Amino acid sequence: MTDVLRRGRASLAFSFLVQGVAFALLVTRIPAIQDRYGVSDALLPAFLAAVPILAGVGSVTTERLVKRVRPSMLLRWSQPVVLLALLGVGAGERMVELGVALAAFGLAVGVLDASMNMLGVSLQRSYGRSIMLSFHAAYSLGGIAGASLAWVGAHWDLALWVSYLPVVALLLPAVLVGSRWYVDDGAAPAVAERAGEGQVVVFKWLLPLCLVMTVAYIGDSTVSNWSAKYLKDVLGSSEQMATVPYNVYMVTTLLGRAIGDLGVRRFGAVSVVRGGALVAAGGFAVVAVAPGAWVGMLGFTLLGLGLCVLVPQTFAAVGRLFPGASDAAVARLNVFNYVGFLIGSPLVGALGDAWSYRGAMVVPMVLVLVTLVYARSFAPQPDRYGGGHERPRTADVGRGSNGL
Repeated sequence: MTDVLRRGRASLAFSFLVQGVAFALLVTRIPAIQDRYGVSDALLPAFLAAVPILAGVGSVTTERLVKRVRPSMLLRWSQPVVLLALLGVGAGERMVELGVALAAFGLAVGVLDASMNMLGVSLQRSYGRSIMLSFHAAYSLGGIAGASLAWVGAHWDLALWVSYLPVVALLLPAVLVGSRWYVDDGAAPAVAERAGEGQVVVFKWLLPLCLVMTVAYIGDSTVSNWSAKYLKDVLGSSEQMATVPYNVYMVTTLLGRAIGDLGVRRFGAVSVVRGGALVAAGGFAVVAVAPGAWVGMLGFTLLGLGLCVLVPQTFAAVGRLFPGASDAAVARLNVFNYVGFLIGSPLVGALGDAWSYRGAMVVPMVLVLVTLVYARSFAPQPDRYGGGHERPRTADVGRGSNGL
């Protein structure tokens, strides 16, 4: 299985990277999309909210589909739909065409996110050591690449379809070829067994992880949506400098995820999650009290290093908590990705307008600290499906593995 697992890991990491590219190309060109279709400022939030809402629908649907279809098959066909929908966003001319393309993008992204993380959880279980952060590092790298490509398109004033077409033409055949090496849980057990038939995902056990997922994405959406405005309007930076914090955040997220698996293997998931939550809360505190732009950028740097570990470790924890029903649990957990995204940006905007943007940054800081209360959910859990034995920690398993 060594070569099979290695190829499976590489092909899945590539899918994460491609998804990072696609999502960044969409969200970083929102002003250009708005101009192309004549979407008013009043209508734009409805279009933007529709994507995560439909993604949540896609994730819930995935939970049903994996009872009959392997996650690898869902990923194999949802990723091309995402890429083609992205091209549709750039190539359309009427608002109804934009709506159809965004609807397809949202639904497919929900299936894609859920199935990717299902495969990541099962691969980590097969490896016997922490590798989940490496997949999300690939996503961060893709996000940096996509944002850079979007900058090139905006800088040269390229039409959206001109920016998107070469990317889709390159990545679409690549993901189809790479999908041949996806590895499902346990190589090839019966689908019903792998999907956890006869086992129940108990929501009260899942709820702490759902809360952590929501908080992590509230923090992430705060940075992605408000860092530039905060630096420019609150800390008085130039418009050019205001574009830097998000790029710094993405780079530090990549670096943190690239080395995060080593930390999990050495110190365990609980310590890594606690440390990430404290660093992220410290980042929000620095941003809230920053006297100037450079200190503010330091705060956003800390945010990247802290928040980057929470989401991958939450997916990994749900795989340990429900080992016989991890696909269903991942699909349900993934919905709270979009809940956090929907809450985060409006929450900070409303607080900033009604109170102050400095004060608004304190709210996600407090929410991130709530993660400390639930950090024990990332520890190995007693076997609730019989036997009553403690499952081995990922870090301990990793020390005894053969280093695949």
